[in-house]
Amino acid sequence: MDSIPMVPAEVGRAVIDPKSYGTWEPLLDRFDALRAEAPVAKVVAPDDEHEPFWLVSSFDGVMKASKDNATFLNNPKSTVFTLRVGEMMAKAITGGSPHLVESLVQMDAPKHPKLRRLTQDWFMPKNLARLDGEIRKIANEAIDRMLGAGEEGDFMALVAAPYPLHVVMQILGVPPEDEPKMLFLTQQMFGGQDEDMNKSGLKDLPPEQISQIVAGAVAEFERYFAGLAAERRRNPTDDVATVIANAVVDGEPMSDRDTAGYYIITASAGHDTTSASSAGAALALARDPDLFARVKADRNLLPGIVEEAIRWTTPVQHFMRTAATDTELCGQKIAAGDWLMLNYVAANHDPAQFPEPRKFDPTRPANRHLAFGAGSHQCLGLHLARLEMRVLLDVLLDRVDSLELAGEPKRVNSTFVGGFKSLPMRWKAA
Repeated sequence: MDSIPMVPAEVGRAVIDPKSYGTWEPLLDRFDALRAEAPVAKVVAPDDEHEPFWLVSSFDGVMKASKDNATFLNNPKSTVFTLRVGEMMAKAITGGSPHLVESLVQMDAPKHPKLRRLTQDWFMPKNLARLDGEIRKIANEAIDRMLGAGEEGDFMALVAAPYPLHVVMQILGVPPEDEPKMLFLTQQMFGGQDEDMNKSGLKDLPPEQISQIVAGAVAEFERYFAGLAAERRRNPTDDVATVIANAVVDGEPMSDRDTAGYYIITASAGHDTTSASSAGAALALARDPDLFARVKADRNLLPGIVEEAIRWTTPVQHFMRTAATDTELCGQKIAAGDWLMLNYVAANHDPAQFPEPRKFDPTRPANRHLAFGAGSHQCLGLHLARLEMRVLLDVLLDRVDSLELAGEPKRVNSTFVGGFKSLPMRWKAA
């Protein structure tokens, strides 16, 4: 009988501990050791607090599983790592589904491609090009806010968090006065594991309370977007909210649950992630004055900086998949029904694919990272994210002559959507 490569208990705990992603470097060390030993290895909780899963830590393994959507499914089990208590709560709330939100992320073929096609053209570069001027205006407002704060402040709070939020809310047709609510709900949904992000005022929440915070945010999102959908059916415009509200699938209007899921994934995934990678780009520029000077003089370097910032930061840190049949991945036998964690942080720091992976190198040839996923579930908004980052950095470089760190950046304690929660900066206006 083949021996099963097991992740040591201490390392297994670290992989699912939100605080590991907040400290980052020791976690990358663990991934390096694991990957060298076994790129696909089993994580089993000594106390059975979660279902066992295969941790996939190599670039090749994560890429192969991401592209094989027939073998590695999104729907049967949770697509995000969940403790058993969280799964039970989700099933109690939804009447049996492990997914609090039923969005594109939780769907498989044949349903997934039908719903994805509804907005796919809307998010293609040709359509997004018409938004360049509006996005540039929003970027200038963000830099106005930063410069108006003096010569020092938290880049996250002043620029990186509000800027992509405003862009995506404009696209969705959410009025500016409702943006703080959208930010609050997103932080509760994605930042439930971090006291600073979930706004609970409570340290070390037990899993049940984290699950309740997340479920409450989802319910509030659903209420809000039901109202927006009704308004767009009465008064259609050219925004993406109108496309979703009036969508027809197989000759029938999209269900309320699918409509709500579409809005929630667009509203939430569309800004927290771009906020994280924009902050990553700013951090890299602040740490490297020579790079700042070079890109200020030559904006042709921007696409490379944008792509490397997305890889280096890896805002979406993992997704889970379920094996549809008995299969093999990186030489490891996987049984039908097994749960797998595709860890994008580990994959994007695999030295076999990225020499010196912890180094920020915007000149990497063919930077084929996995921060947007791959295959049919590749991020729908990747072109928008790149456009937003490019425009923001372009405006920042126009209006600022220098950028430097004014303190230690702090990362979010989260296993799912990561990035920075504070980024103290000092700057000089141009």
